[in-house]
Amino acid sequence: MDSKEVSDFLSHLAVKWNVSPSTQNQALCALVYFYKHVLEQPLVENTINAVRARAHRNLPVVLSVPEVKRVLNELKGLPKLMAQVNYGTALRKNEVRRLRVKDIDFDRNQITVKRGKGRKERPLPEACKNNLIKQLDFVKQLHLKDRREQINGVELPYALERKEPNAS
Repeated sequence: MDSKEVSDFLSHLAVKWNVSPSTQNQALCALVYFYKHVLEQPLVENTINAVRARAHRNLPVVLSVPEVKRVLNELKGLPKLMAQVNYGTALRKNEVRRLRVKDIDFDRNQITVKRGKGRKERPLPEACKNNLIKQLDFVKQLHLKDRREQINGVELPYALERKEPNAS
């Protein structure tokens, strides 16, 4: 086979078999290897003009606004608040889990995520503002109770817990 027939074969893979770009590329690499190491003849890749396979784009499945409302109405307590913050700010689940009191600025209506994928500042959703305030009051009371009982337990960033054992 010459480069024309190899091109036809790779085009056939893309058009008739509808293979992925990586599969088509793997077939080309296998043919180049075969020609070079088995047949000991060069197969010049830049002379191959095959139809390139297209990458399949998978669109994400997104809930409609009424569906989100129905899901949120089924939740209660802290899971509901976390879902509201997640939906309202488009933060990742772990970013919502790791939010700290100092990350929430009620005066500027803003949430800042420092330990996530990039530094993010997001608007604080009005719908969850009151529930966030209630949660912060609850957490403050819990923290004061833990301090009275000398219980540590604050999550510390990175290696700070090893560096400063008493910081929590």
